[in-house]
Amino acid sequence: MTSKISKNINMKVPFIFTRLIALCTVSLISLNLFAQEIGLQLYSLRNEFKTDVPGTLAKIKQWKIKQIEGGGTYGLSMDEYKKLLQQNNLQMVSYGADFNELAKDPQTVIDKAKAFGAKYIMCAWVPHKEGGFTMDEMKKAIDVFNAAGKLMYENGIKFCYHPHGYEFRPYEGGTMFDYMVKNTDARYVNYEMDVFWVKHPGQDPVALLKKYPRRFLMLHLKDRKPGTEGNQDGRAPDETNVVLGKGDVGIAAIMKEAKKIGIKYYFIEDESPIAVEQIPQSLEFLRKLK
Repeated sequence: MTSKISKNINMKVPFIFTRLIALCTVSLISLNLFAQEIGLQLYSLRNEFKTDVPGTLAKIKQWKIKQIEGGGTYGLSMDEYKKLLQQNNLQMVSYGADFNELAKDPQTVIDKAKAFGAKYIMCAWVPHKEGGFTMDEMKKAIDVFNAAGKLMYENGIKFCYHPHGYEFRPYEGGTMFDYMVKNTDARYVNYEMDVFWVKHPGQDPVALLKKYPRRFLMLHLKDRKPGTEGNQDGRAPDETNVVLGKGDVGIAAIMKEAKKIGIKYYFIEDESPIAVEQIPQSLEFLRKLK
């Protein structure tokens, strides 16, 4: 009897040890994936950058964020700013570009992005009169994006447009955004979804990811205070930005679908006045997602 028990224990020990190794490996992989994928849009800390650039970048490092989306150097020289990024182990994955600069001189935008080592250039706003966005403005944007995106492609950089809500006005049985996707060349122009600005004009972020699974390459993670009244103007009070998972955008379902279709880069963007308090809570929420 004793020999049988010993034999069973000896058989189980290697199995248990193997399982423990596998679980630890999975956990480490999950942590590494999280570290690689969850970044920060620097606009979240725009108020902090006004008074303390080095300290603000150090705060991002403290949050264990390594990837950022930004633009400009906050009054520092390029060399000074890049040195601070290196000291804080921050990689600028995506560089934000102004629409007018893209229209007039896309090569300068490309040169700036390359200086940071960015893989993407994104544009988040098409100029238009407040409260309105016309098809003429949409068609102009499409022309600018196709032309600039082609030049970026030739320079080894991907271009993404970041819809802001006004693009979802009805048009020809769909939306103006549908028209934009159809008329932009997928080789040169793709999209970064800000999930707040998809929800706010009355769209479903998960449904839109499913509709265009190959056109969204990056995400802005942002949640909306329940009860907030939506609109198609691309405007909302900063205070309507809440901790991820506490709003009505549906972050968990969005993350599940985004990972399913292979989106690689995610940037928290918190526009609230208390972003410094909320971002660590948002990171904790994302870490707990399966």
